[in-house]
Amino acid sequence: MQNKLQVLTEQLYNQGLAKGREDGDRYLEDARLKAAETIADADAKAAAIIAKAEKEAADLKAKAEADVKMASAQALQAMRKDIENLVVAKASTQETLADPAFLKEIIRAVAEKFSAAESCDLSLVLPESLKAKLEPWVKAELSAALGSPVEVKFSGKMAGGFTIGPKDGAYYISFTDKAFDELIAAYMRPVTRKILFGE
Repeated sequence: MQNKLQVLTEQLYNQGLAKGREDGDRYLEDARLKAAETIADADAKAAAIIAKAEKEAADLKAKAEADVKMASAQALQAMRKDIENLVVAKASTQETLADPAFLKEIIRAVAEKFSAAESCDLSLVLPESLKAKLEPWVKAELSAALGSPVEVKFSGKMAGGFTIGPKDGAYYISFTDKAFDELIAAYMRPVTRKILFGE
């Protein structure tokens, strides 16, 4: 009887063990399937996130490239306009600095400031081309307005404008077309200077 009981116990044990293994294997397979589904789902979500990010990056790159192209076109247009304005300003400045009426006004204003600030005799250099129009005015009207004679010289190297300063030559102020060109050229790149001034 003991044998039968032992056999029966072993049989029940083996059946329970087999059932437990079968259930364990089934649970393990279910877990593997769920894990595979979860991984596949995560991979799909990751691929969707990457695709969305790549699309957003491509859109952003396209927008940035379009903005850069538009900004560079606008900057180029503005630079062309600035160069055009400089060329026009240079031409009109040269004409203005060769206009006797304009020069008379400016020379008188500057000379009066010199006269008021320091009592010194003035020396003036003007373009040779304006000698006939300005020499009588300087010697008569300007000297009378300042209350002292103004020394005037004429230079063939000067196309327009003037230089003015004390007779002793301690310093002078230049309002020549060359001084204007040098002032403007100091703020330009070499290529632009070459276009405008032929340097």
